[in-house]
Amino acid sequence: MRPLTDDETRAVFEKLEKYVGAENIEVLLQRDDERFCFRLVKNRVYYVSEKLMRLATNVARDNLMALGTCIGRFTHHGNFHLTISAMEYLDKYALHKVWVKPNMEM
Repeated sequence: MRPLTDDETRAVFEKLEKYVGAENIEVLLQRDDERFCFRLVKNRVYYVSEKLMRLATNVARDNLMALGTCIGRFTHHGNFHLTISAMEYLDKYALHKVWVKPNMEM
């Protein structure tokens, strides 16, 4: 578990900016209940509270499987892809929303 580098942070923020806008990224990180941050574990970016992050420093890197919520991953070429588990946090701040009616689901 390590913090994101400058290039990684730029890639994550550019992708998030497409979905939630630039002003909502700060709201996503500095919530009312707790402060959150992004951490990288094995090419996967996790959205984790700072309190949980401090507790996880006591676990060895090899033993740490996951931490917080996985919001995306970096490909072998360095591109960042969002995962479906990020939708729970991004839907509150989304710029464009789409609702699917129950009879339209397959």
